[in-house]
Amino acid sequence: MFKALMYFSLAVISLQCGGQKSVNARIKLNASSTYPSQKDSLSFTLKAKGQTTIDSVHFNSNNKRVQSPLALSDFNLGKHQIKAIAYVGGKSFNFTKDFWVYASKEPKLLKYRIRNQYPHDPKAYTQGLEFDGEDLYESTGLNGRSSLRRVNYKTGEILQEQKLDQVYFGEGLTVVDKKVIQLTWKAQMGFVYDKESLQMLDTFAYTDSQQGWGLCHNDQKLFKSDGTHQIWFLDKNTLTERGKIQVMTHNKPINKINELEYAKGLIYANTYQFGKDVAVVIHPETGVIEGVIDFTGLREKLKNNPKAEVLNGIAYHPKRNTFFVTGKLWNTLFEVEFYEP
Repeated sequence: MFKALMYFSLAVISLQCGGQKSVNARIKLNASSTYPSQKDSLSFTLKAKGQTTIDSVHFNSNNKRVQSPLALSDFNLGKHQIKAIAYVGGKSFNFTKDFWVYASKEPKLLKYRIRNQYPHDPKAYTQGLEFDGEDLYESTGLNGRSSLRRVNYKTGEILQEQKLDQVYFGEGLTVVDKKVIQLTWKAQMGFVYDKESLQMLDTFAYTDSQQGWGLCHNDQKLFKSDGTHQIWFLDKNTLTERGKIQVMTHNKPINKINELEYAKGLIYANTYQFGKDVAVVIHPETGVIEGVIDFTGLREKLKNNPKAEVLNGIAYHPKRNTFFVTGKLWNTLFEVEFYEP
């Protein structure tokens, strides 16, 4: 069956090598579909311009020697690179070209149904939200107003609070065993607290990720967003980064992944990508966007709340089998369930 070939934009890269004349060449990529997935293949070649004769060339990707056409079945979703090493007149020259691997299917569209509404502190710039039993832990942001809280979700009462130094902008959190882990935005560090007293026990540094946005966990590891299309894996004991996934739909990466919640084997995440109040459902091992939750109309249900900003904050209550969502400076916490229309 005929498959449309995608012509990737060509990068012309001329590199110097040991003072020799530069080689004017380009890598040309063609995929077997417009948005190649792991079911597709990628063809590539190095084209020289002018009178240049390339003696030999070999290609690498992900630190492995590859040949054209290349089956993408072993490539993770997200951005990758083809590297060509060309030999001309006894000298080597390097050329690179990026390509993307997308999800093989479109995400499902999900909608919400409101089950209950509860009061929420309208001064809370909500960045993280997670249940531990009946206790709701919340992280708030803004310099000089950031905090870690334990909240009575039914009344909105702040039961305990640990304020951050004004130099820190609080971000996502997660509760792991007897500890609460909290991120900061641009300080490149996070905090570890005792779950009962909220007293700080330790700090940890980010490594490859540059910012802290959202945080959640399963039984094996923590998941950390950094405002890009990437979610990082953190070791539960050392909190060091141990890999990542790239969050992809069938035709684009999803950037600005924010607050995270792990539930029912999936990651539920707020995102600013779409310019409206939505959340996405992410497979935690592949990065595939399996669903998009449209929260259109939810913010309009806030009453007497003119300072309300974007939706941010999602927490799963296992016993009730429902989700609780709110936003930055919202005066209401909504209990919702999701469904396919």
